[in-house]
Amino acid sequence: MNDNPTKTLFITGATGLVGSHVVEEALRRGHHVRALVRPSSDTRWLDQWGVEKVSGDLEDRDALRRGATSADWILNCAAKVGDWGTLEEFRRLNVEAFRLLLDAAVEAHVERFVHVSSLGVYEGRDHFGTDETVPPAAESLDAYTRSKVEAEELALQYVKQKGLPLSVVRPGFIYGPRDRTVLPKLLSTLRSGRFFYFGSGQQILNCIYVKNLVYAIFLAAEVPEAVGEVFNVTDGGRVTKRQFIGRVAELAGLRPPNRAIPLWLARLLANVMERRAKRRGDTVPPLVNKARYKFVGLNLDYSIAMAQRVLGYQPPYTTEAGLVEAMAEFAPASGEKEPVNAT
Repeated sequence: MNDNPTKTLFITGATGLVGSHVVEEALRRGHHVRALVRPSSDTRWLDQWGVEKVSGDLEDRDALRRGATSADWILNCAAKVGDWGTLEEFRRLNVEAFRLLLDAAVEAHVERFVHVSSLGVYEGRDHFGTDETVPPAAESLDAYTRSKVEAEELALQYVKQKGLPLSVVRPGFIYGPRDRTVLPKLLSTLRSGRFFYFGSGQQILNCIYVKNLVYAIFLAAEVPEAVGEVFNVTDGGRVTKRQFIGRVAELAGLRPPNRAIPLWLARLLANVMERRAKRRGDTVPPLVNKARYKFVGLNLDYSIAMAQRVLGYQPPYTTEAGLVEAMAEFAPASGEKEPVNAT
């Protein structure tokens, strides 16, 4: 158990990938957990763990007030995520609803507030050791990251104007057990033989294992010097797209992909296919879009020196260890390898 005194934590996004692991770690440390849950959410883990539930969503002002009342910390792990949708859709939940949570935190006089943002707030270009002195991008490649930029700006306004003791952590690409979106989609693409690298595949991937992220979130809540600050967090190593995706394929019993298309062509396809899809009103993104171009094509190397210096952040898991844990639930049930794709 942690030596810190028991606290009451109000956690949003508690049924998601990040939030569920934050809840689990909070309970391990002996804290009392209160979770915001939608009536339609799958709460099997929370029920099993005996978590106090507050029924409602991010747009429910009363539910947010109930959750924040008497809470010591608020850990905001909720967000509308994805690589497709309008800015208005993302802004409604990631900015306007977030404002209601910030108001509830101020009203409740919480001790600490940690907001989970994204390294996607930086400009959609190649990055080589980019740190927090580089400002977020005014314009982003996709609506999701644009909304995260606006949410960060709003959060830091509450620090300066209302004295909210808030910190921001910016994770990269998050992977881990209970992932219902990113790894399953990647595996589906790998199994279908439709995966292509954009360029050489030697570009750095800004990945972070979910338990490393949880470790950083608790440090941001505990360290006094973290208030008002923003922290980049990753696994800390230099992992290329080929290394990460190839290892995912191997752990799934698939042959690592080798096919690639030139970067210039990937960028062109992303622009053209996304424009056409939006004109048609498609509800799902095209195979090549701007968000995927950023994930597969750009060099995403960010410095975590500030988190190391201020928080004492040293990722407890390597990417290899994290991937083995994350992929365990996707392994073939028989223990035998799946058929190999001819890629």
